[in-house]
Amino acid sequence: MLVLLPPSETKRSGGEAVPLDWPSLAFPPLTGARRSVAHALVLLSKSPDAARTALKLGRTQSAEIERNRSLLTSLTMPAVDRYTGVIFDALDAGSLTDRQRDFAAQHVLVHSALFGPIGALDPIPAYRVSHDSRLPGLALKKHWAAPVTAVLQDTRGLLLDLRSEAYVALGAAPRRAESVFLRVVTDVNGGTRALNHFNKKSKGEFVRALVQNSVDFHSTSELIDWARGMRIKLRPGAAGELELVVDASGPAPDFTIVWP
Repeated sequence: MLVLLPPSETKRSGGEAVPLDWPSLAFPPLTGARRSVAHALVLLSKSPDAARTALKLGRTQSAEIERNRSLLTSLTMPAVDRYTGVIFDALDAGSLTDRQRDFAAQHVLVHSALFGPIGALDPIPAYRVSHDSRLPGLALKKHWAAPVTAVLQDTRGLLLDLRSEAYVALGAAPRRAESVFLRVVTDVNGGTRALNHFNKKSKGEFVRALVQNSVDFHSTSELIDWARGMRIKLRPGAAGELELVVDASGPAPDFTIVWP
């Protein structure tokens, strides 16, 4: 089983490990594409005004440009510790046990606009670039779509795609029976409604539950059976998708997995 997460724009500063080591990242066939994006980002960041425009940054976000300028020499930390934001706050990787983190290393991926898919514990520097950033001479969608699709196609077993559609556009998941897109929804007035911003907390909680359980599921039916036992409402959706049903009856910050 592999779980594919979107990244977060916000990232923790600092690090303890050595600077970026390309061969240490998951999916080595992406190394050339990764280096191209990194060098384009470093080059862009030498011109602060151009970088602010391309990365959609405000005048008070100069530190983000400096991060990019020094990303090839900056200290690194595991990806799930580097990323902050709603999903990663809910995942709370820092509180996982060593065994759970080892499981995450084998089964959780984060799809970065800079690196493509990387492993949960792959050491990365802080950086700022998003799926819609405009780098000089490099269109991210065109650059990433084919190589990311190729490496994901070579994966085996159950693949749970929790990415946003913007990151799906940077490389589609393989078309096979056990590759499934997970959508967060709520049941309202007899119908089903997809959620946007507040789906992130539930995705993080769901992945945390998977990692804490540390079982390598091989099929969606196994996963649904497990979820039922955990009292998580997970069900087949349209077009082969899975639906994670959350309770949207309270204030937005209290969106949680439904416990029937």
